Amino acid sequence: MRLIAILLSLSAILLVGCIESHPNEVIVYAALDREFSAPILDDIGKELDVRVLTRFDVESNKTVGLANAIVAEKDRPRCDVFWNNEILHTLRLQKAGLLKAFPSPAADRYPADFVSAKKDWYGFAARARVLLVNTDKLPVADAWPDSVLDLADEKWKGKCVVARPLFGTSATHAAVMFDRLGFQAAENLYRNIAANSTVVGGNKQVAEKVASGEFLFGLTDTDDAIIEIENAKPVAIVFPDQADPQFGTLLIPNTLCVIRGGPNTDRAIKLVNRLLSAGVEQRLAAGESAQIPLANDVETRSRVEPKKKLKIMQVDFEAAAGHWDKVSTRLVEIFPTGG
Repeated sequence: MRLIAILLSLSAILLVGCIESHPNEVIVYAALDREFSAPILDDIGKELDVRVLTRFDVESNKTVGLANAIVAEKDRPRCDVFWNNEILHTLRLQKAGLLKAFPSPAADRYPADFVSAKKDWYGFAARARVLLVNTDKLPVADAWPDSVLDLADEKWKGKCVVARPLFGTSATHAAVMFDRLGFQAAENLYRNIAANSTVVGGNKQVAEKVASGEFLFGLTDTDDAIIEIENAKPVAIVFPDQADPQFGTLLIPNTLCVIRGGPNTDRAIKLVNRLLSAGVEQRLAAGESAQIPLANDVETRSRVEPKKKLKIMQVDFEAAAGHWDKVSTRLVEIFPTGG
């Protein structure tokens, strides 16, 4: 029994990455890539005179890994702030009662869709779910697909590519579609997409395969799409579902939340409020991943945004996430591993 206790203690230390709380510190678990989030956290830490200790996960499904760590630590929280690069697993933590609600003075600057009604998470700096088209293979713009529903159109059978919708933004997109269309209609859509499209591991692979000409188009994120454009590949971004009565393009935000019972709650709230400022969204918009600002007072725009006003899909993220257990079970069946 003593040996088991020692092993459990060592496992707990490894799980939190040997992070311990000390005065004037804030512990952040960050799913946004280190090269984007670490410099911002370092600079704000200096500004607030707070030492920011950051844990990054090296897994390919790092958002899941960090969220799982927070769940595992719920009886003795080690994390103060979770900076998620999407929203679905933030809502998973909300459902488990692990988030601390607090009113942020920045909340009124953001659209209501991107702020928790309970004030226990805040969305900012989004990526759009877009179609990436190979312009060598489809040189006439009028012939381009313009809706996510085109992925299920037999006209494009074998010519389009998607990421398996069980992780990251692809999972969030699926949850939203099931909430928006209703369960049966969305299940039919995803069965048709699975039959019509080639399925790969992630959005980056989608963008690369379209850029190489292996596929005519695919569904990906703006941060992966802009890399191929700026590498001078023959591709173009299509913001889908812009015409009436189409439902608009889905934006998936980064999310910030404070973990309930964390070791440094007051400093965590100050850090989150500062991260929600205009300067951070401007910095992320101008950076390599070209994140899309959501606050109404940010003048810097992302270079991925279209010149015309973007029709944004209206989403109840919390309702969408509430169905995820049922949705994911069905998606595992529709998109088996290696499918």
